[in-house]
Amino acid sequence: MTALLDVRGLVVTFPAPGSGLRRKRVHALSGVDLSLRRGHTHGLVGESGSGKSTLARCVLGLQRPDDGSVVFDGTEIVGLRGSALRDIRRRIQPVFQDPLGSLDPRWTVGRSVRESLDAFGVGSPLDRERRVRELLDLVGLSPDHADRHPVQLSGGQRQRVGIAAALASGPDLIVADEPVSALDVSVQAQILNLMARLQRDLGVAFLFVSHDLSVVEHVSNEVSVMYLGKIVETADRADLFAGPVHPYTRALLDAVPVPEPDARLVHVPLSGDIPSPIDPPSGCRFHPRCPRRVDSCSRELPALTPVEALNSTGHTPHRVACPVVLPARP
Repeated sequence: MTALLDVRGLVVTFPAPGSGLRRKRVHALSGVDLSLRRGHTHGLVGESGSGKSTLARCVLGLQRPDDGSVVFDGTEIVGLRGSALRDIRRRIQPVFQDPLGSLDPRWTVGRSVRESLDAFGVGSPLDRERRVRELLDLVGLSPDHADRHPVQLSGGQRQRVGIAAALASGPDLIVADEPVSALDVSVQAQILNLMARLQRDLGVAFLFVSHDLSVVEHVSNEVSVMYLGKIVETADRADLFAGPVHPYTRALLDAVPVPEPDARLVHVPLSGDIPSPIDPPSGCRFHPRCPRRVDSCSRELPALTPVEALNSTGHTPHRVACPVVLPARP
């Protein structure tokens, strides 16, 4: 199946705060590759500062990369302007982390949902009003919510409004950046189930950004793990959670609480703190904290390489940027 989204060699740097004439750069993304199939959800996980949100902004066309390519449905979107960029943005829509901050407090819910319909000139004014109520019903809200303001809604209701607004233009891809992290756990489950239903019923694809592996496991078809601006492991969801290979992926999974007091847990110990993206380590960026590092790890930057023995359950090759393939978990 042809990829809906194909990211290749994406590089993004920013001026380092307070660097002055030294002109140091923050290395946010360093040669990132990612593919997303039509109608699928690709989970993007990693700690804060790993580059997840920067990658999401590049896909949305909100951040221009220093180098690399972002191809959406066969069209290169890096460098697009004017009507060409406008057409792409109609097909790629965001859902933000903070539902209250992403909605204008002066606008009613109906106006917020209708905004993209007005911007893209979809239908007549009467058609747009009808579409707003259809969208509210689709995300589990009543038509009466159209006349309310964001402050009158709960956090879960606000996020439903954000999802309805994202769906208004009929996108093929929704970029959801930490869409449930600000919500209560019970509300998180409702929003995740809603997004899964929308994917199934509408065929919309999701790039789902999160630091929570349990959430990503619930919604994703494929998963990529990021560390300090690099993807270190990518695979089908079942492959990655059943057989994580990279030591960093294992460490993230070990950090997920297990609701079983008698469970025997095997942890990969990590030492030290995340290095600065202003001066990232040479070679593998994870090597200063890796318990399995070898001499070459500090000198050679490992490529994202298929691990043939692990490609068992899906269409996405299990690829790992690590020269030391760990044995299977007991």
